[in-house]
Amino acid sequence: MTITTNAVDGVVTITLGNSFDFDSVVEFREAYVSNPGAEYQVDFRNTEYMESSGLGMLLNMLRHTGDGSIIRLINCRPHILKILQISNFQQKFEIG
Repeated sequence: MTITTNAVDGVVTITLGNSFDFDSVVEFREAYVSNPGAEYQVDFRNTEYMESSGLGMLLNMLRHTGDGSIIRLINCRPHILKILQISNFQQKFEIG
């Protein structure tokens, strides 16, 4: 999986690849750990598949960044959005 990271004016955008699964753990963690910011966007525009480990990675990111950070989940395809909503992630993340 190829994850790209772009930081502009304190906003770190992490763009995911085609699948967000267990194989993404190390690369995803490195993306936010090595790019500290007050605001993050996780861009799902390329993501066709997400499994439960993807949900876990997002929760780990939330724990790592702390209460002062904003994390937005953006460009979610309808089936990814449904998974996030069923999991009540709208209570912890901004989803758009």
